[in-house]
Parts: sequence; C-alpha cells; structure tokens
Amino acid sequence: MTTSTDPFTTLRPRLFGIAYRMLGVRADAEDVLQDAWLRWSRTDASTLQSAEAWLVTIVTRLSIDRLRAAKAEREAYVGWWLPEPLVELDAHTPESAVELAGELSVAFMYVLERLGPEERAAFLLRQVFDYDYPEIAAQLGKTEASCRQMVHRASERVQQARTRFEVPQAVHHQLLQRFMKAAQSGDRHAIEALLSEDAQLIGDGGGVVPSFPKPLVGPFRITNLYWAVFRRLGAQVVYRMALINGEPGLLRYVDGRIESAQAFVTDGERIVAIYAVRNPDKLAGIPAMLPL
Repeated sequence: MTTSTDPFTTLRPRLFGIAYRMLGVRADAEDVLQDAWLRWSRTDASTLQSAEAWLVTIVTRLSIDRLRAAKAEREAYVGWWLPEPLVELDAHTPESAVELAGELSVAFMYVLERLGPEERAAFLLRQVFDYDYPEIAAQLGKTEASCRQMVHRASERVQQARTRFEVPQAVHHQLLQRFMKAAQSGDRHAIEALLSEDAQLIGDGGGVVPSFPKPLVGPFRITNLYWAVFRRLGAQVVYRMALINGEPGLLRYVDGRIESAQAFVTDGERIVAIYAVRNPDKLAGIPAMLPL
C-alpha cells in the first residue's frame, strides 16, 4: 500500500511536471505516470541508489516514446497545436505544486513544440528542473557532451522564438481585468488600446471548431474579433479570470458552457500575444462557470 513516505507519492508533482511539459496533454501525462507507477510497484526500492533518479529516468523515457508517437499526429493536426491548459480556479489545487518546479506558461509550452523529443527532454531537465549534466546523461542514456550540445541547441531555438517579459503577476492580473471588462462590454476602443502594435492571436480549434489557419496579427484585427463575438452573442458571453498554466488568463463561456481558455503574454503595459485554446477535447477538464 502506498504511504505518504513513498518516493513515488512524494515526487509525483515533479514527475507530472516533467511528463506534462514533455507532452502538453494532461491525460497523456497521467498515462505516463500510471505506467511509471506500475514499473515502480514491481521494483525493489532497496536495490536503487536513488529512487528519484530512477523515477525521473523512467518518466522521461516514457514521455520521449509517447511524444515520438504523438509527433506524427500533431503534424496532421488541423491548424495550430496548443497544449491542453491546466486551469486553476483555486490556487491550492494539486497543479499548484507543478508551478513551483519551473515555468509552465502556454507561451513557453508552445515554443517547446519546436524541439525534438530528446532535445526537449534535455532542455527541460536542465533549464526547468535544474538537473546536472551527469544526471541528464544517465536519464537519457547519452554522453554528457551530447546532452550539453542538445541543451545549447534547444536554448538557442527557444530564445529565438520566445517573447519574454518579467511582469509581476499582480500587474498581469490588473491588465487582464481591464481587458476582460472591455471585451465583456464590447468596448472596441478600450480593447484596442490594451493591445500592442504587433500583438498576435493564435487559436487552436483542432478542426473541431472554427479557428484561424494563421496567427491573427495587429490590434485592429484582434479587436474586431472580440467585438464581433460581443455583437453576435451579447449577454450569452461571460468571461472569468483564472490561472492558466500558472499565469492569469481568461475563460470564456457561452450560454454557461466553456468556449475557450485564453492565455496572455504582456509587457506590463499592453498585451503582446493571446493563445486561445478552443478545441473542446482540450477544454473538457475545465470546471463549469462559477458565479462572480
């Protein structure tokens, strides 16, 4: 029977964090952890030099294998592929522990899709989970030199594709509150004023619901989208603040049903990017709309 001192239970938040960052889908990450637990339950822990090293290695390698299989599916995916959002309405949910292990934002996860499976694993283990190169080499079954090269190459690719601003969460939250109020009321001028000149919106409908085949670029076009939603649906549309992958974001409901989870990148003054997950399969785990 598993106890509170069982290493798997203790390390579960970190193991989930690795699997989710590798795969971007909660169910796939949970499947990896279930497989890892079955292997763990058949292992004599007393024979292991380090339970953590063993578990991290198993979870990492299982995630690599699953991501390799998923890559073909994602290449055939209709439109842009965004990760399944982890939504917290209560800051004390289990996913809170994942946030402590390193960056989790939708924007960061989106950039990680540019990396190959092993490259992604090496980068995450080093840059997010702070493992040393000898540990990473053992976990991936590679040489230290190879791992250093993969991390260096991945870091360059991530930095080239990434827009990063150090914005206090309180500032991010206040900016989104203003944006939510403007979108809820259909105030075109207020919406546009909150968007940077090069703002872009990336939507993921998965071929199930309509989305854009290319990023929507510019404050005018993005504003028109939110205004059109307001004009067409009016009071049927309700926005709610929530933590999405550890950062302030918006949930949009239509007739009480979740329609999208929207993550935002800001520079502290304006919104520079919006990632809107609309694929219903990725929204199934989001709770029903709560009253204000």
